[in-house]
Amino acid sequence: PTESGFTTDVLALYDWVKARSGNSSILFWGHSLGTGIATNAARKLQEERGVQVDAVVLESPYTNIRDAGANIPLTLIYRQFPGFEYLILDSMARAGMFFSSDENVKVLSCPLLILHAEDDGVLPPKLGRKLYETAREAYKDKSKVKFITFPKKLGLGHDYISFHSELPALVKDFLNMK
Repeated sequence: PTESGFTTDVLALYDWVKARSGNSSILFWGHSLGTGIATNAARKLQEERGVQVDAVVLESPYTNIRDAGANIPLTLIYRQFPGFEYLILDSMARAGMFFSSDENVKVLSCPLLILHAEDDGVLPPKLGRKLYETAREAYKDKSKVKFITFPKKLGLGHDYISFHSELPALVKDFLNMK
């Protein structure tokens, strides 16, 4: 799998859905690694086709794959060794893996909702907050960008935001704001 391959796949899926959805809204929803794919596809759709997706929802996002690799707990022990950046972080760039959501949100103008749990043990919430701040700074219409955090006591971690009983109402409220 490649970054451009993932993006191409999402755009093909978008075309398929768009051809069959009538006037229904279409949004890109990415979780974890998928957040980079969602922002890539939304940006490409906007820049290359002049089409805006109706909204982008990012669940447990990161700024870019390098920041994610440098901050995930799995790499904690390796960060202290010489060569970590070159062997691990730079190797992703050499393989063409960037997933630069931070750069993508600077270009987007569609509604953007970022969701992060405070107890996310895979991707620290600080990456979601940083992505939100980058988007907020870039968007002309600040009301189109929203960041929702879920408290630790809910125990949603990295994988369970989508199971939160209030999530459908939160997303619906956000989409109604646009």
